[in-house]
Amino acid sequence: MPEASIRVLTALSQIAPEDWDACAAGGAARPEPFLSHAFLSALEEAGCASARTGWMPQHLVVDGADGIAAVAPCYLKSHSQGEYVFDHGWADAFERAGGDYYPKLQLAVPFTPVTGRRLLTRDPGDEGSRAALAAGIAELMRLREASSAHVTFATEGEWEELARQGFLQRTDRQFQWLNQGYGSYDDFLAALASRKRKTLRKERREALEGGITIEWLTGADITQAAWDAFFAFYQDTGARKWGRPYLNRRFFSLVGARMADAVLLVMAKRAGRYIAGALNFIGPDALYGRYWGAIEEHPFLHFEVCYHQAIDFAIARGLARVEAGAQGEHKLARGYLPATTFSAHLIAHPGLRRAVAQFLEQERTAVAEDAAILTDLGPFRRGPAVQECE
Repeated sequence: MPEASIRVLTALSQIAPEDWDACAAGGAARPEPFLSHAFLSALEEAGCASARTGWMPQHLVVDGADGIAAVAPCYLKSHSQGEYVFDHGWADAFERAGGDYYPKLQLAVPFTPVTGRRLLTRDPGDEGSRAALAAGIAELMRLREASSAHVTFATEGEWEELARQGFLQRTDRQFQWLNQGYGSYDDFLAALASRKRKTLRKERREALEGGITIEWLTGADITQAAWDAFFAFYQDTGARKWGRPYLNRRFFSLVGARMADAVLLVMAKRAGRYIAGALNFIGPDALYGRYWGAIEEHPFLHFEVCYHQAIDFAIARGLARVEAGAQGEHKLARGYLPATTFSAHLIAHPGLRRAVAQFLEQERTAVAEDAAILTDLGPFRRGPAVQECE
């Protein structure tokens, strides 16, 4: 049987969508939305993930005896923006010591802190193709003269597998809401301490004062006018958080055209116009909150549009969880508990590798302790255990 060969694509357009998606799905009926050819190619075609923006596509493909066996979303980076697993300190220290930290390789979904598979094998049991991808990462790092390779928001299984291939292990935490078989939002509230229930009911009432109404838009209901309104919200928030938003208007139109059934816009309306909104993506078993923005300030509207409405939708659709993105301890009071995230890092320079390994050992302990403390502070009458992303 011939050995698998590995090659590099400089654009998603160089692979058939059905081949990419078959690997991204890994035996499931369909891939998670962010791993799909539709989503990743929209980032490239809109110019958001490109050499100009510091996200040069370098996707890995493993060719097996019967066709494409595995793929991996990979980018050559000239900075550390849009990743949500922060290595600025590593870069600064290495460059002060006379090294060049950039370029580096990033195996990730650009601008998207969502856990998912990164070593995408068509057959989920194909350990050989995953090993070929891991070896391919190291070889591509050498060929591109990159300082390091970073596999971020990986599954725990990949994290452990990559550690056996010499990658360093890193953990962090996010906040997720877990659906314990609730039939309604009131069922969820019943699981909370009495004082927390009263606080959230009051918060939801006050968020919609002044005649504010909420709309869920998905599929064909998402018009270009709705995208225009949301993009204005996104630009405002992006400019305040990052200085310049990562995504452009064309990206949202491409996503709307290609995967609207996997999109949920939660839009707030007052006096006949949209004033705020949140973009979510619908996966097979989860709702993923991504971006929020508003052109009017109203107390608690952010929490209503981003968190409470997401819970309502997840319950209505029977989804197992809501992943609300990076950071934000304010999510804890609204029923979102800490969940561990995983990343793996391959560093070429021995000195930098030793320093980072020591740092990560201490950081993993701190992350675990922090998650345990935050879980105990959660609003539930009986606190569930810390959850881990799968």
